[in-house]
Amino acid sequence: MKKLLDEIKQCTICKEHLALGPRPVVSAHPESKIVIIGQAPGTKVHASGVPWDDASGRQLRKWLNVTDDEFYDEKKFAIIPMGFCYPGKGKTGDLPPRTECAPQWHKPLFDELKHVELVILIGMYAQKYYLGKAAKKTLTETVDNFQEYLPKYFPLPHPSPRNRFWLTKNPWFEVEVLLELRRRVKDLVK
Repeated sequence: MKKLLDEIKQCTICKEHLALGPRPVVSAHPESKIVIIGQAPGTKVHASGVPWDDASGRQLRKWLNVTDDEFYDEKKFAIIPMGFCYPGKGKTGDLPPRTECAPQWHKPLFDELKHVELVILIGMYAQKYYLGKAAKKTLTETVDNFQEYLPKYFPLPHPSPRNRFWLTKNPWFEVEVLLELRRRVKDLVK
């Protein structure tokens, strides 16, 4: 695993497309029980090199009901984004994750992760990649039907502060989805 993580952290496969240059961010251990697959690092995470080291990460840890120490314990959580580097700025926010990363690195990582019991799919890119045709037409429908993907996958919206409107519009998420998410995570983390 260490050799593979070192290879990923040296990756320059799409460097010509990265305004801030490559800085792959990934975290995993052969004993990881939960895998979090998000979109791609933002500028804060690009600067720190620490996955989910921003407001979205703080919200995600609240959703999971875990401490920072638990979240960053690689034996508990592997953190594997769809795009390992900051993709750059677009017209309405960050660009989508680079498409080179997941096909290049996800399978070799999962081949090393022998103890995974839950894969949390954050956002549309991760859900479409892993759920394929089983994903619903919209992220909201996919998250609302999370039970269909258990016990392996658990789809979530992005925990970005920008998603406040989505959370307000979908109160069932905090009542139903987060309750089940926390239950499953607690069983695997404790």
